[in-house]
Amino acid sequence: MKKLKFILVLFLVLIFSATFVFAGGSKEGAKPAEKKVTKQIKMTILGIGGWPPSKLGVDMSPMFAKYAKEKYGYDATFSFQEAPFSALFQKAASSLATRSQEYNIIISDSQWLGAFAEPGWIVKISDIIKENPELNIEWFDPVVKNSYMVYPDGTDQLWGMPEEGDVIVLYVRKDLFSDPKEMKAFKSKYGFDLPQTFEDWEKITMTDFEKIAEFFTRPDKDLYGTCMEYSKEYDFMTMFLYPFMFSLGGEIWDPQQRKIWGILNSDINAKAMVWNKKMLRYQPPGAINYGISEENDAFTQGKLATAFMWAAMGPAMITDKLKGKVIVVPPPAFKRQDGSTHRIYSIGGQPWVINKFNDKDHMRVAIDFLKWWYKPETQLEFAKRGGNPTDKATLTSPGFENIQPWFRAYKYMLHTYRARDFWHEPKYSEMLAAQQAGWTAYASGEVSNPKNTLDWIACQQQKILYEAGRSKIAPPDVCKNIKLK
Repeated sequence: MKKLKFILVLFLVLIFSATFVFAGGSKEGAKPAEKKVTKQIKMTILGIGGWPPSKLGVDMSPMFAKYAKEKYGYDATFSFQEAPFSALFQKAASSLATRSQEYNIIISDSQWLGAFAEPGWIVKISDIIKENPELNIEWFDPVVKNSYMVYPDGTDQLWGMPEEGDVIVLYVRKDLFSDPKEMKAFKSKYGFDLPQTFEDWEKITMTDFEKIAEFFTRPDKDLYGTCMEYSKEYDFMTMFLYPFMFSLGGEIWDPQQRKIWGILNSDINAKAMVWNKKMLRYQPPGAINYGISEENDAFTQGKLATAFMWAAMGPAMITDKLKGKVIVVPPPAFKRQDGSTHRIYSIGGQPWVINKFNDKDHMRVAIDFLKWWYKPETQLEFAKRGGNPTDKATLTSPGFENIQPWFRAYKYMLHTYRARDFWHEPKYSEMLAAQQAGWTAYASGEVSNPKNTLDWIACQQQKILYEAGRSKIAPPDVCKNIKLK
Protein backbone atom coordinates (compact mmCIF):
# COMPACT_ATOMS: atom_id res chain seq x y z
CA MET A 1 0.00 0.00 0.00
CA LYS A 2 2.88 2.39 0.89
CA LYS A 3 4.54 1.51 -2.41
CA LEU A 4 1.31 2.30 -4.28
CA LYS A 5 1.00 5.68 -2.52
CA PHE A 6 4.64 6.48 -3.34
CA ILE A 7 4.07 5.74 -7.03
CA LEU A 8 0.89 7.87 -7.05
CA VAL A 9 2.68 10.84 -5.43
CA LEU A 10 5.59 10.52 -7.83
CA PHE A 11 3.18 10.45 -10.79
CA LEU A 12 1.42 13.64 -9.58
CA VAL A 13 4.75 15.42 -9.07
CA LEU A 14 5.82 14.57 -12.60
CA ILE A 15 2.54 15.86 -14.06
CA PHE A 16 2.80 19.05 -11.99
CA SER A 17 6.38 19.63 -13.10
CA ALA A 18 5.53 19.13 -16.77
CA THR A 19 3.20 22.11 -16.72
CA PHE A 20 6.19 24.37 -15.95
CA VAL A 21 8.58 23.13 -18.59
CA PHE A 22 8.52 26.30 -20.68
CA ALA A 23 11.08 28.64 -19.19
CA GLY A 24 10.33 31.59 -21.43
CA GLY A 25 12.94 34.33 -21.91
CA SER A 26 14.98 35.27 -18.91
CA LYS A 27 14.55 38.62 -17.21
CA GLU A 28 15.12 41.61 -19.49
CA GLY A 29 16.21 39.46 -22.37
CA ALA A 30 18.77 37.25 -20.61
CA LYS A 31 19.78 33.99 -22.28
CA PRO A 32 16.95 31.45 -22.23
CA ALA A 33 17.55 27.98 -20.92
CA GLU A 34 17.78 25.24 -23.54
CA LYS A 35 14.66 23.42 -22.34
CA LYS A 36 11.92 21.59 -24.12
CA VAL A 37 8.65 23.47 -24.15
CA THR A 38 5.09 22.39 -24.49
CA LYS A 39 3.29 25.62 -25.35
CA GLN A 40 2.18 26.99 -28.68
CA ILE A 41 3.31 30.59 -29.05
CA LYS A 42 1.70 32.95 -31.52
CA MET A 43 4.08 35.68 -32.64
CA THR A 44 3.30 38.84 -34.59
CA ILE A 45 5.77 40.81 -36.68
CA LEU A 46 4.95 44.37 -37.70
CA GLY A 47 6.53 45.40 -40.99
CA ILE A 48 6.32 47.60 -44.04
CA GLY A 49 3.39 47.04 -46.36
CA GLY A 50 4.29 46.35 -49.97
CA TRP A 51 7.99 46.01 -49.17
CA PRO A 52 9.20 42.53 -50.18
CA PRO A 53 11.98 42.06 -47.56
CA SER A 54 9.63 42.84 -44.67
CA LYS A 55 7.37 39.94 -45.55
CA LEU A 56 10.21 37.48 -46.17
CA GLY A 57 10.79 36.95 -42.44
CA VAL A 58 7.22 35.76 -42.00
CA ASP A 59 7.24 33.83 -45.27
CA MET A 60 10.27 31.94 -43.96
CA SER A 61 8.86 31.47 -40.46
CA PRO A 62 7.64 27.88 -41.10
CA MET A 63 11.33 26.99 -41.41
CA PHE A 64 11.90 28.47 -37.98
CA ALA A 65 8.86 26.67 -36.59
CA LYS A 66 10.31 23.35 -37.69
CA TYR A 67 13.72 24.27 -36.27
CA ALA A 68 12.24 25.40 -32.94
CA LYS A 69 10.14 22.26 -32.62
CA GLU A 70 13.16 20.05 -33.15
CA LYS A 71 15.61 22.08 -31.02
CA TYR A 72 13.40 23.44 -28.25
CA GLY A 73 10.24 21.38 -28.43
CA TYR A 74 7.76 24.25 -28.72
CA ASP A 75 5.35 25.27 -31.47
CA ALA A 76 5.58 28.81 -32.85
CA THR A 77 3.47 30.46 -35.50
CA PHE A 78 3.98 33.91 -37.01
CA SER A 79 1.54 36.42 -38.43
CA PHE A 80 2.34 39.66 -40.21
CA GLN A 81 0.83 43.09 -39.65
CA GLU A 82 1.79 45.94 -41.93
CA ALA A 83 1.55 49.63 -42.72
CA PRO A 84 3.12 51.80 -45.42
CA PHE A 85 6.42 53.56 -44.67
CA SER A 86 4.65 56.80 -43.85
CA ALA A 87 2.32 55.20 -41.27
CA LEU A 88 4.39 52.39 -39.78
CA PHE A 89 6.13 54.39 -37.05
CA GLN A 90 2.87 55.76 -35.73
CA LYS A 91 1.27 52.32 -35.77
CA ALA A 92 4.15 50.85 -33.79
CA ALA A 93 4.46 53.79 -31.39
CA SER A 94 0.74 53.88 -30.62
CA SER A 95 0.87 50.24 -29.58
CA LEU A 96 4.15 50.40 -27.65
CA ALA A 97 3.04 53.48 -25.74
CA THR A 98 0.33 51.36 -24.09
CA ARG A 99 2.96 48.75 -23.07
CA SER A 100 1.25 46.26 -25.35
CA GLN A 101 2.89 43.16 -26.79
CA GLU A 102 0.59 43.35 -29.81
CA TYR A 103 3.69 43.31 -32.02
CA ASN A 104 6.41 41.07 -30.62
CA ILE A 105 9.03 41.97 -33.21
CA ILE A 106 8.99 45.17 -35.26
CA ILE A 107 10.77 45.94 -38.50
CA SER A 108 11.83 49.50 -37.79
CA ASP A 109 13.39 52.08 -40.04
CA SER A 110 16.90 52.79 -38.79
CA GLN A 111 16.09 56.44 -38.04
CA TRP A 112 13.47 55.36 -35.49
CA LEU A 113 15.94 53.67 -33.13
CA GLY A 114 16.17 56.72 -30.89
CA ALA A 115 12.43 57.30 -30.84
CA PHE A 116 11.83 53.68 -29.76
CA ALA A 117 14.78 53.43 -27.35
CA GLU A 118 14.37 56.68 -25.40
CA PRO A 119 10.91 55.85 -23.94
CA GLY A 120 12.07 52.33 -23.06
CA TRP A 121 9.87 50.60 -25.61
CA ILE A 122 12.40 48.20 -27.12
CA VAL A 123 14.97 45.77 -25.75
CA LYS A 124 18.59 46.86 -25.65
CA ILE A 125 20.26 44.46 -28.06
CA SER A 126 23.66 44.98 -26.38
CA ASP A 127 22.29 43.10 -23.36
CA ILE A 128 20.86 40.34 -25.52
CA ILE A 129 24.21 39.82 -27.27
CA LYS A 130 26.05 39.53 -23.95
CA GLU A 131 23.82 36.62 -22.99
CA ASN A 132 23.62 35.13 -26.48
CA PRO A 133 27.07 35.25 -28.12
CA GLU A 134 25.62 33.68 -31.28
CA LEU A 135 24.22 37.13 -32.01
CA ASN A 136 27.63 38.77 -31.93
CA ILE A 137 27.74 38.70 -35.72
CA GLU A 138 30.66 39.85 -37.87
CA TRP A 139 29.08 42.29 -40.28
CA PHE A 140 30.23 42.93 -43.83
CA ASP A 141 31.17 46.55 -43.11
CA PRO A 142 30.95 48.94 -40.12
CA VAL A 143 28.18 50.84 -41.94
CA VAL A 144 25.87 47.93 -41.08
CA LYS A 145 26.32 48.28 -37.34
CA ASN A 146 26.35 52.09 -37.40
CA SER A 147 23.19 52.30 -39.52
CA TYR A 148 20.95 49.55 -38.18
CA MET A 149 22.08 49.00 -34.61
CA VAL A 150 23.65 51.99 -32.85
CA TYR A 151 21.96 54.70 -30.82
CA PRO A 152 23.13 57.27 -29.87
CA ASP A 153 25.52 57.64 -32.80
CA GLY A 154 29.13 57.09 -31.88
CA THR A 155 28.37 54.88 -28.86
CA ASP A 156 28.48 51.12 -28.33
CA GLN A 157 24.79 50.94 -27.38
CA LEU A 158 22.89 48.65 -29.73
CA TRP A 159 19.11 48.58 -30.15
CA GLY A 160 18.47 46.83 -33.44
CA MET A 161 19.64 43.93 -35.59
CA PRO A 162 19.64 44.25 -39.40
CA GLU A 163 16.62 42.55 -40.94
CA GLU A 164 17.91 43.48 -44.38
CA GLY A 165 20.48 45.80 -45.86
CA ASP A 166 19.77 48.19 -48.71
CA VAL A 167 21.53 50.72 -50.89
CA ILE A 168 20.69 52.78 -53.96
CA VAL A 169 21.85 51.13 -57.17
CA LEU A 170 21.28 51.86 -60.86
CA TYR A 171 19.05 49.59 -62.93
CA VAL A 172 20.00 49.75 -66.62
CA ARG A 173 18.20 48.47 -69.69
CA LYS A 174 21.08 46.44 -71.07
CA ASP A 175 19.18 45.67 -74.27
CA LEU A 176 18.97 49.38 -75.11
CA PHE A 177 22.58 50.12 -74.22
CA SER A 178 23.96 47.21 -76.26
CA ASP A 179 21.92 48.00 -79.38
CA PRO A 180 24.55 48.69 -82.12
CA LYS A 181 22.52 51.57 -83.55
CA GLU A 182 22.22 53.24 -80.15
CA MET A 183 25.91 52.70 -79.44
CA LYS A 184 26.94 54.26 -82.75
CA ALA A 185 24.60 57.23 -82.41
CA PHE A 186 25.72 57.96 -78.85
CA LYS A 187 29.44 57.77 -79.70
CA SER A 188 28.91 60.06 -82.66
CA LYS A 189 27.07 62.67 -80.55
CA TYR A 190 29.02 62.64 -77.28
CA GLY A 191 32.44 61.27 -78.17
CA PHE A 192 32.58 58.36 -75.71
CA ASP A 193 31.12 54.88 -75.61
CA LEU A 194 27.90 53.91 -73.89
CA PRO A 195 28.92 51.94 -70.78
CA GLN A 196 28.32 48.22 -71.21
CA THR A 197 29.84 46.45 -68.23
CA PHE A 198 29.87 46.82 -64.46
CA GLU A 199 33.46 48.03 -64.74
CA ASP A 200 32.46 50.65 -67.32
CA TRP A 201 29.81 52.00 -64.96
CA GLU A 202 32.31 52.29 -62.09
CA LYS A 203 34.02 55.04 -64.12
CA ILE A 204 30.87 57.02 -64.94
CA THR A 205 30.47 60.41 -63.27
CA MET A 206 27.18 62.25 -62.93
CA THR A 207 28.37 64.66 -65.62
CA ASP A 208 28.80 61.71 -67.99
CA PHE A 209 25.51 60.27 -66.85
CA GLU A 210 23.62 63.44 -67.71
CA LYS A 211 24.65 62.98 -71.33
CA ILE A 212 23.45 59.37 -71.22
CA ALA A 213 20.13 60.41 -69.67
CA GLU A 214 19.70 63.17 -72.23
CA PHE A 215 20.40 60.76 -75.11
CA PHE A 216 17.67 58.34 -74.06
CA THR A 217 15.08 60.99 -73.26
CA ARG A 218 12.57 60.71 -76.09
CA PRO A 219 9.15 61.98 -75.01
CA ASP A 220 7.66 61.26 -78.44
CA LYS A 221 8.40 57.58 -77.83
CA ASP A 222 7.45 57.69 -74.12
CA LEU A 223 11.05 56.87 -73.22
CA TYR A 224 13.08 58.76 -70.62
CA GLY A 225 16.72 58.64 -69.63
CA THR A 226 16.35 58.04 -65.92
CA CYS A 227 14.26 58.43 -62.78
CA MET A 228 14.72 59.24 -59.10
CA GLU A 229 12.22 60.02 -56.36
CA TYR A 230 10.90 63.48 -55.47
CA SER A 231 7.73 62.65 -53.55
CA LYS A 232 6.91 64.59 -50.39
CA GLU A 233 5.73 61.37 -48.76
CA TYR A 234 7.89 60.06 -45.93
CA ASP A 235 11.63 60.33 -46.86
CA PHE A 236 11.45 59.74 -50.62
CA MET A 237 12.83 63.13 -51.72
CA THR A 238 15.38 63.17 -48.92
CA MET A 239 16.93 59.83 -49.78
CA PHE A 240 17.53 60.79 -53.41
CA LEU A 241 18.79 64.32 -52.73
CA TYR A 242 21.28 63.30 -50.04
CA PRO A 243 23.54 61.48 -52.57
CA PHE A 244 24.13 64.77 -54.40
CA MET A 245 25.01 66.48 -51.11
CA PHE A 246 27.15 63.71 -49.65
CA SER A 247 29.01 62.98 -52.88
CA LEU A 248 29.84 66.65 -53.47
CA GLY A 249 31.22 66.93 -49.93
CA GLY A 250 28.22 68.41 -48.13
CA GLU A 251 27.26 67.56 -44.56
CA ILE A 252 23.88 67.75 -42.84
CA TRP A 253 24.69 68.18 -39.13
CA ASP A 254 27.13 67.70 -36.26
CA PRO A 255 25.70 64.65 -34.40
CA GLN A 256 27.69 65.32 -31.23
CA GLN A 257 26.46 68.87 -30.69
CA ARG A 258 23.30 68.29 -32.71
CA LYS A 259 24.14 71.41 -34.66
CA ILE A 260 22.37 71.95 -37.97
CA TRP A 261 22.48 75.68 -38.64
CA GLY A 262 25.68 76.53 -40.49
CA ILE A 263 26.18 72.95 -41.67
CA LEU A 264 23.11 71.94 -43.64
CA ASN A 265 22.66 75.38 -45.21
CA SER A 266 25.96 75.37 -47.12
CA ASP A 267 26.77 76.48 -50.64
CA ILE A 268 27.72 72.90 -51.52
CA ASN A 269 24.31 71.63 -50.49
CA ALA A 270 22.61 74.43 -52.43
CA LYS A 271 24.58 73.35 -55.53
CA ALA A 272 23.45 69.77 -54.90
CA MET A 273 19.81 70.89 -54.82
CA VAL A 274 20.18 72.67 -58.16
CA TRP A 275 21.75 69.61 -59.76
CA ASN A 276 19.16 67.25 -58.34
CA LYS A 277 16.33 69.45 -59.69
CA LYS A 278 18.00 69.69 -63.10
CA MET A 279 17.81 65.90 -63.43
CA LEU A 280 14.02 66.20 -63.76
CA ARG A 281 14.64 67.16 -67.41
CA TYR A 282 15.34 63.53 -68.20
CA GLN A 283 12.46 61.99 -66.27
CA PRO A 284 8.82 61.21 -67.09
CA PRO A 285 6.07 63.82 -66.65
CA GLY A 286 4.87 63.72 -63.07
CA ALA A 287 8.20 62.46 -61.72
CA ILE A 288 8.08 65.26 -59.16
CA ASN A 289 5.50 63.13 -57.33
CA TYR A 290 7.23 59.78 -57.79
CA GLY A 291 7.87 57.46 -54.90
CA ILE A 292 9.00 53.85 -54.95
CA SER A 293 5.94 52.31 -56.59
CA GLU A 294 5.60 54.96 -59.31
CA GLU A 295 9.25 54.63 -60.29
CA ASN A 296 8.99 50.85 -60.29
CA ASP A 297 5.96 51.02 -62.58
CA ALA A 298 7.71 53.36 -65.02
CA PHE A 299 10.73 51.07 -65.28
CA THR A 300 8.81 47.82 -65.70
CA GLN A 301 6.53 49.43 -68.29
CA GLY A 302 9.54 50.21 -70.46
CA LYS A 303 9.49 53.98 -70.00
CA LEU A 304 12.99 54.26 -68.53
CA ALA A 305 16.47 53.53 -69.85
CA THR A 306 17.87 53.68 -66.30
CA ALA A 307 16.50 54.05 -62.77
CA PHE A 308 18.04 55.00 -59.44
CA MET A 309 16.34 52.55 -57.09
CA TRP A 310 16.84 50.45 -53.96
CA ALA A 311 18.56 47.10 -54.30
CA ALA A 312 15.74 45.61 -52.22
CA MET A 313 13.37 46.34 -55.08
CA GLY A 314 15.27 43.97 -57.36
CA PRO A 315 12.56 41.29 -57.47
CA ALA A 316 9.97 43.90 -58.48
CA MET A 317 12.21 45.81 -60.89
CA ILE A 318 13.44 42.78 -62.81
CA THR A 319 10.22 41.10 -63.83
CA ASP A 320 10.08 37.89 -65.84
CA LYS A 321 9.66 40.04 -68.95
CA LEU A 322 12.86 41.95 -68.16
CA LYS A 323 15.07 39.05 -67.09
CA GLY A 324 18.25 39.07 -69.13
CA LYS A 325 17.57 42.64 -70.29
CA VAL A 326 18.70 44.48 -67.14
CA ILE A 327 22.11 45.02 -65.59
CA VAL A 328 22.43 46.46 -62.07
CA VAL A 329 25.44 48.70 -61.53
CA PRO A 330 26.85 51.36 -59.18
CA PRO A 331 25.13 54.74 -59.50
CA PRO A 332 27.30 57.56 -60.91
CA ALA A 333 30.10 59.21 -58.98
CA PHE A 334 30.45 62.98 -58.54
CA LYS A 335 33.53 65.03 -59.28
CA ARG A 336 34.36 67.58 -56.59
CA GLN A 337 36.13 70.91 -57.03
CA ASP A 338 39.48 69.36 -56.11
CA GLY A 339 39.13 66.88 -58.97
CA SER A 340 38.47 63.83 -56.78
CA THR A 341 35.47 61.61 -57.47
CA HIS A 342 33.11 60.25 -54.83
CA ARG A 343 29.88 58.27 -54.78
CA ILE A 344 28.19 58.42 -51.38
CA TYR A 345 24.54 57.43 -51.53
CA SER A 346 21.81 57.04 -48.94
CA ILE A 347 21.63 53.71 -47.16
CA GLY A 348 18.25 52.06 -46.83
CA GLY A 349 17.30 48.83 -45.12
CA GLN A 350 15.64 48.16 -41.79
CA PRO A 351 16.53 46.60 -38.43
CA TRP A 352 14.55 44.21 -36.29
CA VAL A 353 13.70 45.58 -32.84
CA ILE A 354 12.22 43.55 -29.99
CA ASN A 355 9.23 44.76 -27.99
CA LYS A 356 10.32 45.41 -24.38
CA PHE A 357 6.85 44.45 -23.13
CA ASN A 358 6.90 40.88 -24.40
CA ASP A 359 6.13 38.34 -21.71
CA LYS A 360 8.77 35.69 -21.00
CA ASP A 361 7.38 33.22 -23.51
CA HIS A 362 7.30 35.68 -26.40
CA MET A 363 10.68 37.16 -25.45
CA ARG A 364 12.19 33.69 -25.53
CA VAL A 365 10.80 33.00 -29.00
CA ALA A 366 11.85 36.43 -30.30
CA ILE A 367 15.46 35.81 -29.27
CA ASP A 368 15.44 32.26 -30.61
CA PHE A 369 14.06 33.57 -33.89
CA LEU A 370 16.89 36.09 -34.27
CA LYS A 371 19.49 33.45 -33.49
CA TRP A 372 17.97 31.31 -36.22
CA TRP A 373 17.72 34.27 -38.62
CA TYR A 374 21.48 34.79 -38.62
CA LYS A 375 22.40 31.15 -39.09
CA PRO A 376 24.37 30.79 -42.38
CA GLU A 377 21.78 28.53 -43.97
CA THR A 378 18.96 30.96 -43.10
CA GLN A 379 20.78 33.95 -44.53
CA LEU A 380 21.57 32.03 -47.70
CA GLU A 381 17.90 31.11 -48.11
CA PHE A 382 16.99 34.76 -47.47
CA ALA A 383 19.36 35.75 -50.28
CA LYS A 384 17.93 33.17 -52.67
CA ARG A 385 14.43 34.53 -52.03
CA GLY A 386 15.53 38.07 -52.89
CA GLY A 387 16.55 39.45 -49.48
CA ASN A 388 19.77 41.38 -48.85
CA PRO A 389 21.90 39.84 -46.08
CA THR A 390 24.43 41.97 -44.20
CA ASP A 391 26.72 39.47 -42.48
CA LYS A 392 30.29 39.09 -43.71
CA ALA A 393 30.14 35.30 -44.00
CA THR A 394 27.27 35.38 -46.48
CA LEU A 395 28.40 38.34 -48.56
CA THR A 396 31.93 36.96 -48.94
CA SER A 397 30.85 33.38 -49.62
CA PRO A 398 31.74 31.95 -53.05
CA GLY A 399 29.09 32.68 -55.64
CA PHE A 400 27.15 35.22 -53.57
CA GLU A 401 27.28 37.91 -56.26
CA ASN A 402 25.70 35.54 -58.76
CA ILE A 403 22.65 34.65 -56.65
CA GLN A 404 20.74 37.79 -57.68
CA PRO A 405 21.37 40.28 -60.51
CA TRP A 406 21.71 43.18 -58.07
CA PHE A 407 23.99 41.55 -55.50
CA ARG A 408 27.27 42.70 -57.01
CA ALA A 409 26.14 46.34 -57.03
CA TYR A 410 24.60 45.94 -53.55
CA LYS A 411 27.85 44.57 -52.17
CA TYR A 412 29.87 47.26 -53.96
CA MET A 413 27.83 50.07 -52.40
CA LEU A 414 27.55 48.59 -48.88
CA HIS A 415 30.65 50.34 -47.55
CA THR A 416 31.13 53.25 -45.17
CA TYR A 417 32.71 55.35 -47.92
CA ARG A 418 29.82 54.74 -50.36
CA ALA A 419 26.68 54.51 -48.19
CA ARG A 420 25.55 56.80 -45.38
CA ASP A 421 22.64 56.93 -42.97
CA PHE A 422 21.30 60.04 -41.27
CA TRP A 423 19.95 60.98 -37.86
CA HIS A 424 18.71 58.32 -35.42
CA GLU A 425 17.09 61.06 -33.35
CA PRO A 426 13.87 60.77 -31.34
CA LYS A 427 12.72 63.98 -33.09
CA TYR A 428 13.28 62.31 -36.45
CA SER A 429 9.70 62.68 -37.69
CA GLU A 430 9.52 66.43 -37.11
CA MET A 431 12.96 67.04 -38.60
CA LEU A 432 12.14 64.96 -41.65
CA ALA A 433 8.82 66.72 -42.23
CA ALA A 434 10.57 70.10 -42.31
CA GLN A 435 13.12 69.16 -44.92
CA GLN A 436 10.67 67.19 -47.04
CA ALA A 437 8.45 70.28 -47.16
CA GLY A 438 11.31 72.59 -48.09
CA TRP A 439 13.06 70.36 -50.61
CA THR A 440 9.93 69.32 -52.47
CA ALA A 441 8.81 72.96 -52.60
CA TYR A 442 12.08 73.83 -54.32
CA ALA A 443 12.12 70.85 -56.68
CA SER A 444 8.52 71.53 -57.78
CA GLY A 445 9.19 75.23 -58.42
CA GLU A 446 6.96 76.42 -55.58
CA VAL A 447 10.02 78.30 -54.27
CA SER A 448 13.08 79.28 -56.27
CA ASN A 449 15.99 79.98 -53.95
CA PRO A 450 17.95 76.85 -52.90
CA LYS A 451 20.08 78.61 -50.27
CA ASN A 452 17.04 80.26 -48.70
CA THR A 453 15.31 76.87 -48.62
CA LEU A 454 18.27 75.36 -46.77
CA ASP A 455 18.33 78.30 -44.33
CA TRP A 456 14.64 77.76 -43.57
CA ILE A 457 15.06 74.01 -43.05
CA ALA A 458 18.13 74.49 -40.84
CA CYS A 459 16.21 77.01 -38.72
CA GLN A 460 13.26 74.66 -38.32
CA GLN A 461 15.40 71.65 -37.41
CA GLN A 462 17.62 73.55 -34.98
CA LYS A 463 14.51 74.87 -33.28
CA ILE A 464 13.02 71.36 -33.03
CA LEU A 465 16.14 69.99 -31.34
CA TYR A 466 16.62 73.00 -29.06
CA GLU A 467 13.04 73.13 -27.82
CA ALA A 468 13.06 69.39 -27.17
CA GLY A 469 16.21 69.74 -25.06
CA ARG A 470 18.12 67.65 -27.58
CA SER A 471 20.62 70.42 -28.38
CA LYS A 472 22.10 73.32 -26.43
CA ILE A 473 22.37 75.30 -29.63
CA ALA A 474 19.45 77.65 -30.20
CA PRO A 475 18.47 78.76 -33.71
CA PRO A 476 20.08 82.15 -34.45
CA ASP A 477 18.05 85.34 -34.32
CA VAL A 478 18.10 85.58 -38.10
CA CYS A 479 15.74 82.59 -38.17
CA LYS A 480 12.91 84.82 -36.99
CA ASN A 481 12.79 86.48 -40.39
CA ILE A 482 13.49 83.55 -42.72
CA LYS A 483 10.57 82.27 -44.75
CA LEU A 484 10.43 79.97 -47.74
CA LYS A 485 10.57 81.95 -50.96
